[in-house]
Amino acid sequence: MEAQLKELQAEALLKVEQAEDLKALNEIRVAYLGKKGPITEVLRGMGKLSAEERPVIGQLANDVRAAIQEKLEEKQERFEKQEVEKKLAAEQVDVTLPGRPVRAGNHHPLTAVIEEIEDLFIGMGYQIAEGPEVETDYYNFEALNLPKSHPARDMQDSFYITEEILLRTQTSTVQPRTMLKHEGRGPVKIICPGKVYRRDNDDATHSHQFMQIEGLVVDENIRMSDLKGTLEVFAKKMFGEDRKIRLRPSFFPFTEPSVEIDVSCMCGGHGCSICKHTGWIEILGAGMVHPNVLEMAGFDSKKYTGFAFGMGPERIAMLKYGIDDIRHFYTNDIRFLKQFKRV
Repeated sequence: MEAQLKELQAEALLKVEQAEDLKALNEIRVAYLGKKGPITEVLRGMGKLSAEERPVIGQLANDVRAAIQEKLEEKQERFEKQEVEKKLAAEQVDVTLPGRPVRAGNHHPLTAVIEEIEDLFIGMGYQIAEGPEVETDYYNFEALNLPKSHPARDMQDSFYITEEILLRTQTSTVQPRTMLKHEGRGPVKIICPGKVYRRDNDDATHSHQFMQIEGLVVDENIRMSDLKGTLEVFAKKMFGEDRKIRLRPSFFPFTEPSVEIDVSCMCGGHGCSICKHTGWIEILGAGMVHPNVLEMAGFDSKKYTGFAFGMGPERIAMLKYGIDDIRHFYTNDIRFLKQFKRV
């Protein structure tokens, strides 16, 4: 039995030395050291040995097993090292190659304009206010002096969800919500940027979803001259210090009097295709807050007055950057967006 064990050791060590990969090593381990291997079979036959031979053969069997195991581990470590070296060689980086450029993203032109407008009005003491895009008929119309029978509702073809719930058609809905929170006490000085929705056919100048920025100031002794001065500052900061504004009479149910605001064209008044040869470009609507709107929001219209204005950031961005189609803002075309420098 002793000779058999030594023969098994020599045979196993030779096979380990001749093994060419980890798979072969594992097969040798199972064949010689497994539960059905020859060394295990020898140990099972030790019951036939005398009491003097058993410890000798048992020690020899353990030594043979240890020798084979040691050789297997040594060869396995060598194979694993070779595998790592092979992998490192395959993944070697040529440090002389030029680096890959990191592409920095741009601000979306619409986002850039909205943030610029927000920064401008925050600098003038305004706060940013927000409201829900899914709105009640009351806040979208009635609280803005547009009762259910009012013909001006037809000007805003709305997306109704139920008879009393709709997608808001204007950010003016934030006005009554904010004034109610003030519980009849001024001052109120906010701008409200956000998405609005109307049933419109999408074309170069119209979209069923677009952005609006509403402005509202309510306090004692607020006059039309305050509105005009505020919008003059806005126009000069957005379009250039040489720009002028003009006010034209208009109608909005929630303001009285109401005006349309035009800014002088970049052509200097000579007339061009942008201003349709008038020298002026309409940019927003505004007016003094209607006393009915103040009263419904809990303000004493004899003590408090205010002004409101609403602008479309898409229109501002189109004028500022010379963009000729509103649909460019929403198509996510990388060729369009790459034209705008990071700010």
